[in-house]
Amino acid sequence: MFKKCLLGLATLVSSFAFVSTVNAAEPHYTITTDATYAPFTFQDKNSNYVGIEQDTMKVIAKRENFTYTMRPMSYNSAAQLVSNGQADGIIAGMSITPERKEVYDFSTPYYKTGVAWIVGKNSKIKSLSDLKGQTVALKTGTAASEYGKSLQTEYGFKVKYFNDTDTMYNDVVVGNSAATFEDMPVIQYAIKNGMALKVMNANNPGNAGSYGFAVEKGKNKILLASFNRGFAAIKKDGTYDKIVAKYLGASQATFSGTKKDNSSIWGIMTSNRAALLKGLWQTLELTVIAIILASVWGVLLGILGVSEYRWVRTISTTIIYIFRGLPLMVLAFFIYIGLPGVTGVKIPAFTAGIITLILNEGAYTGAFVRGGFEAVNRGQMEAARSLGLTYGSAMRRVIMPQGLRIMVPSFINQFIITLKDTSILSAIGLLELTQTGTLIVARNSQGFRVWAIIAVIYLIVITLLTWLSNWVEKKLK
Repeated sequence: MFKKCLLGLATLVSSFAFVSTVNAAEPHYTITTDATYAPFTFQDKNSNYVGIEQDTMKVIAKRENFTYTMRPMSYNSAAQLVSNGQADGIIAGMSITPERKEVYDFSTPYYKTGVAWIVGKNSKIKSLSDLKGQTVALKTGTAASEYGKSLQTEYGFKVKYFNDTDTMYNDVVVGNSAATFEDMPVIQYAIKNGMALKVMNANNPGNAGSYGFAVEKGKNKILLASFNRGFAAIKKDGTYDKIVAKYLGASQATFSGTKKDNSSIWGIMTSNRAALLKGLWQTLELTVIAIILASVWGVLLGILGVSEYRWVRTISTTIIYIFRGLPLMVLAFFIYIGLPGVTGVKIPAFTAGIITLILNEGAYTGAFVRGGFEAVNRGQMEAARSLGLTYGSAMRRVIMPQGLRIMVPSFINQFIITLKDTSILSAIGLLELTQTGTLIVARNSQGFRVWAIIAVIYLIVITLLTWLSNWVEKKLK
């Protein structure tokens, strides 16, 4: 099983992180980024991570003779990994602010920007005053959201937060929110690629600022100095300006695929077939490894839960209570981001995801295993003890075989639940099926079609598992 975990981790690295050419004599760094922030970082039609920031970092690393592993994920996770020392730097459209300077050391600014406020393409809203009493969508942790929040009292609107850009955009498109705030080049790129929104202050961006590459405060000074030297060089010789022009001036087909690729469900499926299959494989891999280990852990908890010793039953009940009570996403963040910040030990995303599923799904498994044992008629135990069997022998030879037979359908059902729960792990950057969908939508802005495809894939797999469950149940009757 340990070998399977290592294999899964290797698969994750090959499909999710991308590494510049490694030379043992060169320093190597881990850099985080926001995976859905076109035109700065996004996944192109060939499932390669590209953008202004990606090309910039690649050129600088080559000139400054260092290598790096790029880890695309949500903005909040990317920033926290750097602040707690799990990653060496972040390049993710991070605006340089006095507050952030308390936590990070910033490079020379690499892009000047401003904040746009945006409404739906057919919205009747004309000014910020029209937002009074309306809901405004903001992306957690960004300078644009901070700017929008600063206007809330003045203009009397309500706010709600999202963790990814595309969901925030589409909340405005469908009318759930009246407006949003976003960095000007990012929203302009999205609109150019089909997002049904319009910018209300194109000629007068708010809260003008600059993006910077950041490292943990007081750490990685060599990396920061290398970035500054490399950026100065590519700015001076015109390389950087060519990179910016390449993405800001690109047509939709250049990175997102042709209109045919994105105008129908079939076109999206065929043009993203490899990415969807890879995401599905990652989901199944997480599910299989987690359910096997969670089942072992859950059976152990269930056995402890019916122990003849009260203190052992108390331990089992407490563990089940804690990990059933914690929301899966909170547990994932605690393991992946919280614990390393305290212990100083880095935990790979795949490992953190597996541990999260084991603890959470194992607690639920432990509960129904305990219930299965307790469902066996008490007379069975009394009869076994009357024949001279000890409590342990009676449980092992009489109660457990009957109880496990009762539980088989519950085990299959838990497999289905675990498969669905893997989608939550996209929050810590795992490139499973849900995160794959997020990356595709960030590129082509076809949220309805892409999520319809993802939903159908999940439904097909879950239907197959349900048939398996029914078949197993019939065989055991």
